[in-house]
Amino acid sequence: MPLLNSLATPYADALLQIGEGSQETDQLTDQLAVEAKALLDAWHSSPELQEAMRSPVLQIEAKKKALQALFGADISPTMLNLLKLLADRQRIGVLDAILERFLELYRELRGITLAHVTSATKLSDEQQAKLAEKVKAVAGTPTVDIDLTVDPNLIGGFVVRLGSQVIDASLLGQVRRLGLSLARAA
Repeated sequence: MPLLNSLATPYADALLQIGEGSQETDQLTDQLAVEAKALLDAWHSSPELQEAMRSPVLQIEAKKKALQALFGADISPTMLNLLKLLADRQRIGVLDAILERFLELYRELRGITLAHVTSATKLSDEQQAKLAEKVKAVAGTPTVDIDLTVDPNLIGGFVVRLGSQVIDASLLGQVRRLGLSLARAA
């Protein structure tokens, strides 16, 4: 994905610089990060939106009007301007890559660790808070973003991925490790 990343990085970096360059640096940048997450959720949950924005048939002005109608009331003018700029330059189809890259740069800047957590069932708020504290200790950073997904195939427990480090506390993982131990012993 190097080509997509090289396309996304200048836009993501510009968005971060706009946030950092304003009078309310932390507030605006934090707000943009929240908006980026919300936009990504909307983008990923609507294949129809992705298809429409990537369509060469839909005119640029129509895309901009649709973006204004869908998100105008819910996002900052800065983020809305980014969406319109991407529509103008026919780059709105890579919105997800740009927002993902923005969040990566934001986390780097703020010293936030991203933990991908897969659990067998939906975790309660209390469980998420406890897990976040454990992940902070392992990562050695004061703040952690948790990307939570549910996979019933884990049977029970969870798997945490911090970059290349994997902590497997799932029943499926325990069964696999037990099977490997038995295979070596035989």
